[in-house]
Amino acid sequence: MSTDQKGTRILARTFFNQLRASGYTPHQVIGIATELLDLVTTDLKEGDKAVAVQATQEQGSEWRQRA
Repeated sequence: MSTDQKGTRILARTFFNQLRASGYTPHQVIGIATELLDLVTTDLKEGDKAVAVQATQEQGSEWRQRA
């Protein structure tokens, strides 16, 4: 297991333990995890859109330079 994976696992375990120690139920922890996944998914989709827009703008710029 890489150092990044170990760090991620430690962070997740610490976060989970803190949530449980704070009184969150397993179902509430699942809800939090689901929300985190939704946020990451949205962030990835927005990043993909930004890359597509940038590529389109670069292509338009190249086209204008050729003309």
